[in-house]
Amino acid sequence: MRDHESWGVSTVSTTTAGGAGHPGGPLDDAQAQLAFAIDHLGLGPGPHAVLATPRRELTVSVPVRMDDGSTQVFTGHRVQHNFTRGPAKGGVRYAPGVDLDEVRALAMWMTWKCALVDVPYGGAKGGINIDPRHFSEGELERITRRYTSEIMPLIGPDQDIPAPDVGTSEQTMAWMMDTYSVNQGRTVLGVVTGKPVSVGGSLGRASATSRGVAHITLLALAHRGLEPTRSTAVVQGFGKVGRDTARLLAEAGVRVIAVSDIDGAVHDPEGLDVHRLARHVDETGTVTGFAGAEAIDGGAMLELECDALVPAAVEGVLTEENADRVRAGLVVEGANGPTTKAADAILRAKGVLVVPDILANAGGVVVSYFEWVQANQAYWWTEDEVNERLRDRMTMAWHSVLTYGKQQDLSLREAATCLAVHRVWEAHRLRGQYP
Repeated sequence: MRDHESWGVSTVSTTTAGGAGHPGGPLDDAQAQLAFAIDHLGLGPGPHAVLATPRRELTVSVPVRMDDGSTQVFTGHRVQHNFTRGPAKGGVRYAPGVDLDEVRALAMWMTWKCALVDVPYGGAKGGINIDPRHFSEGELERITRRYTSEIMPLIGPDQDIPAPDVGTSEQTMAWMMDTYSVNQGRTVLGVVTGKPVSVGGSLGRASATSRGVAHITLLALAHRGLEPTRSTAVVQGFGKVGRDTARLLAEAGVRVIAVSDIDGAVHDPEGLDVHRLARHVDETGTVTGFAGAEAIDGGAMLELECDALVPAAVEGVLTEENADRVRAGLVVEGANGPTTKAADAILRAKGVLVVPDILANAGGVVVSYFEWVQANQAYWWTEDEVNERLRDRMTMAWHSVLTYGKQQDLSLREAATCLAVHRVWEAHRLRGQYP
């Protein structure tokens, strides 16, 4: 574990321990966004080094007994990018390809996201390189409990609060909370968020990220002078974020013409029946084979003509290779880092309005904060209260970014990052540097 308690860092590395990084990957994009903000704000090399370098990183071995009696060893990570404004906060991802560079990038984006929506957290992220679909529930529970025990020195309700991400769920968080609580000898509800309501979760948390994405999409459409009932949308991903985003947009009157998941995509130019599609997915496990819709390639779906494209799956799906073929007037990043740096420049040159992930998908961390507050107070809000406060927080952040971008002649991504970096660095400056 590296613990950067001294801020006098003079160099910045974007490579993983013991090897090279991934040129053009999410960490490079995150570092480039930070470098732009540092330059725009005139902060200089010292603040750049501090904010580019994670405060703590932990890589752990996760040996687990499988159902057949064999033992497999997985590699897990937890990165705390920054905790100047409060405890570290960020999801736990179970997905193929998870590595330290990806977790570093996601943790940095969490720092900016928390600052942008003004919740008193810093950024963190964790993950294990596994495909959860290939493991039984019992195996996933044992993987989760062992991973939790290994990262326990870093987590806690006042230290670092995990949450669900790609490949994890409310059940995963319940296992993490229980593992931590057993080791503490008492129930600690606030150690994770995104839990089931019956064990301290918040009403409205399950759909919070989606609800935030939908709010921002509707605000962006209105900014472009488009009425929901005269607008079309394409949603990539039909899981934790994309499914409810598609539902909420459809309920607002937007015609959702295509959705996809890991197995394929379906398209209906007249608009998909999202509720019927959801039932189909519950029955079959995939959007493919949905009656009355055309099966199309997932990559081609990103290039359909529409008013709003919502990539809500994984990072790096809009690239230099396909950005010029995107025909949406608006891209709302439901996923973390779905647009590469090169694609961002191409889309901006085409006049496509890109709403960055740290703004668009911040609804999850906003309601995670609400859940944490409720757990600490042992007082629970109604779902209407949660949703109303979420809408207010997202609307406030949208207008702040839009106003700052106009004043500074910046894209929404540049404006959002600059605002967030300024807030984090101001907290550093006011706290001072420990010798």
